[in-house]
Amino acid sequence: MNRHERHTALLELLAERHRVEVEPVAAELGVSVATVRRDLDHLAEQRLLTRTRGGAVAHSVAYELPLRYKAVRRAAEKERIARAAAALVEPGMVVGVNGGTTTTEVARALATRADLRGSPEEPAFTLVTNALNIAHELAVRPHVKTVTTGGVAMHHSYELVGPLTRHILAEVSLDLAFLGVDAVDAREGASAHSEHEASVNALLAERARRLVVVADSSKLGARAFARICPPGAIATLITDTGADGRTAGFTELGVTVVMV
Repeated sequence: MNRHERHTALLELLAERHRVEVEPVAAELGVSVATVRRDLDHLAEQRLLTRTRGGAVAHSVAYELPLRYKAVRRAAEKERIARAAAALVEPGMVVGVNGGTTTTEVARALATRADLRGSPEEPAFTLVTNALNIAHELAVRPHVKTVTTGGVAMHHSYELVGPLTRHILAEVSLDLAFLGVDAVDAREGASAHSEHEASVNALLAERARRLVVVADSSKLGARAFARICPPGAIATLITDTGADGRTAGFTELGVTVVMV
């Protein structure tokens, strides 16, 4: 178990139990007590937990795991979804991508597609994003024109939100928008836990000729606090085979469903 995996496991245990003790959790993870102490100290420095004598407790406010600690969840499914999404992009397209673990994989799959070749003078495609981590990764790719919005950064998702973000997005036109969502339902549509993110994501969807929702099967049939768009606005839903039996409602609406 590497450091990233240990940190993820510790934060997940803390989210479930609200308190962990060094010796029991070291035995549970199969690592040394000294390693767990160092890991807890490191996470405390990032203010993701509070150290106690002999362990750690969660902060008094509820929190969601930051994006970098969620990336290992359903990794195989998200990679398959990302490859299927990236295959929809043609040279010269303008593509919009919001933040999240699945859309991060989509951006990576796009950036590494061997047949999408270009140069700084003639980019293979243009990617518009409000996600700081995605912009950071693609900015070093000379064959991709990367456009990022302004705005206020959400510390869990790295998404930029607010009036500045909306101002930039209102001025661009997209061929495709790939949206990662917290929930998607055939009756309620796509939604997010944060109303700030939902507002920006809704505009991203509106500015695209074609909206593609990328969501693993755990998101299907669920609802979150703030709606992004109605189900009829979704042109394509890309999910994993675990969604089998839960996609009929989308198909009836005319949504193209891709299961990988």
